[in-house]
Amino acid sequence: MSPDFPELPKFRPSQSRLIEKQIETSFFGRRKGKSLSPSQQRLIDELLPKISLNPTRPISSATALFDHGPKEVWMEIGFGGGEHLVRQADTNREIGLIGCEPFVNGVVKALAVIEEKALENIRIYDEDAAHILDWLPEASLDKVFLLYPDPWHKKRHWKRRFVSDRNLERIARVLKPGGIFRFASDIETYVSWTLDHVGRCGALEERVSTPEERLVAWPDWQRTRYEAKAFREGRKPQYLTFHRI
Repeated sequence: MSPDFPELPKFRPSQSRLIEKQIETSFFGRRKGKSLSPSQQRLIDELLPKISLNPTRPISSATALFDHGPKEVWMEIGFGGGEHLVRQADTNREIGLIGCEPFVNGVVKALAVIEEKALENIRIYDEDAAHILDWLPEASLDKVFLLYPDPWHKKRHWKRRFVSDRNLERIARVLKPGGIFRFASDIETYVSWTLDHVGRCGALEERVSTPEERLVAWPDWQRTRYEAKAFREGRKPQYLTFHRI
């Protein structure tokens, strides 16, 4: 085990409901890291307001958030530096993609590529993703991604994990029937935690069910820098796919 990740306490499904009662919000963590450069600040001041979402005004559909009338709308929760977000948007310009990320330095990395590639099919929300999940109309998304979320390694912090009964209800509500929820993690306790929570969510069902199948990446997946580090340090990422019943 890598020294960066000390051995984790074993997760027992019976613990999760008790932990759930302690959850008050869906976001925990830093909002900002190192200071922004002038060019990065310009992106925050000029580009972000043009593509940011305002979940206080009512909308009729998720497609209404985009100018090009996308045939599908996807959402990534906690996109980090935006590697997966911008690649999906660039490869699938006919769809609309909502990215949620509260960490300013991650947002500005994504903005730089959005500007460079002239991507017009991305909308960003830089606060708690739960706000967007509650705001979107029912059955309005085709895919939701939650990729390598913060595992909150210490047992006393497990209540901070984004996967919770309430958040899975939110995700299921906004997914269309047959819509896809993708989850990836290299932390075994978080994988077990997620399977336990989805197992008691009547609206979501796993596409595969064997440990071997969960080790196989999605056909359109490209390894991120974080995932490359996980492989180097001997951790095995798992790729979970659930669909909206």
